[in-house]
Amino acid sequence: MTTLNLPSYLDQTDQVKKRFDALKKRDVILDVKKISKKFDSPQGEVEAIKEISFQTHKREFVCVIGPSGCGKSTLIRMLAGLETPSGGEVLLDGKPVSGPGPDRGMVFQGYTLFPWLTVKRNVMFGLEMSGRSKKNAESEARDWIDLVGLSKFENAYPHQLSGGMKQRVAIARALANRPRILLMDEPFGALDAQTRTKMQSNLLDIWKNIDITILFITHDLDEAIFLADRILVLKAHPGEVNEVIEVPVPHPRSPEQMITPEFLATKKRLEELIHEPEEDVPMNLTLMTDKSDSVD
Repeated sequence: MTTLNLPSYLDQTDQVKKRFDALKKRDVILDVKKISKKFDSPQGEVEAIKEISFQTHKREFVCVIGPSGCGKSTLIRMLAGLETPSGGEVLLDGKPVSGPGPDRGMVFQGYTLFPWLTVKRNVMFGLEMSGRSKKNAESEARDWIDLVGLSKFENAYPHQLSGGMKQRVAIARALANRPRILLMDEPFGALDAQTRTKMQSNLLDIWKNIDITILFITHDLDEAIFLADRILVLKAHPGEVNEVIEVPVPHPRSPEQMITPEFLATKKRLEELIHEPEEDVPMNLTLMTDKSDSVD
């Protein structure tokens, strides 16, 4: 059996170093300070998230991964203002997050489109709710629909679209309100492998063309490396920061890079972190967290 002689995942080319130097000089959009989350259960109090801290810079793409039960979805729901932290705080542009708001766009794994509305009307919905006239909302919606490559389908209904197309509509709808940050909770998890690969490339193209910061939850290591500037790796039981990895794969990204030494070295490190031996966890707690939609 041949063993690959891989470089360290910490090694960076001059091009990659310059990119990170420039990135770190940008404004901080999201500042997460020691947030925690505890839930009550029949077995007692469960700590799902433990004092997670990190910052996300303007136009940065951050992926979050971790073992099952590490609280990835709980984390992103707190960032979106859909869950209240038990401790710590979330700041967006220096202001505390205390609930949902138009400054954060959210895309879930489920498509969450209104089935009775066309593609155009789905994208127009948030614009009209924010006070845009129908004419202006329609014009803006068409721009976003064009950005995600669905102009020919603006009058189609969700049931007439493929899974990948539905997620592109969901992305357009989230971006139409011009949020400061786009939060994505395993948005491609339900797609087949080929569609998922296309959606990853489409998302990077969208990200390059607009001023948006993205925080993306995934369980797929290849996806995290392919998309992210940095990867936030969480521990399980409770979820806390294990390591933050600066991805050494240069931009622009392409599927061909998935077999390069720097990509494989990063994946090897992620596998070590995700599959590292865990401390003993009581069996009843393990079963409860595995089945709880609110923890993973």
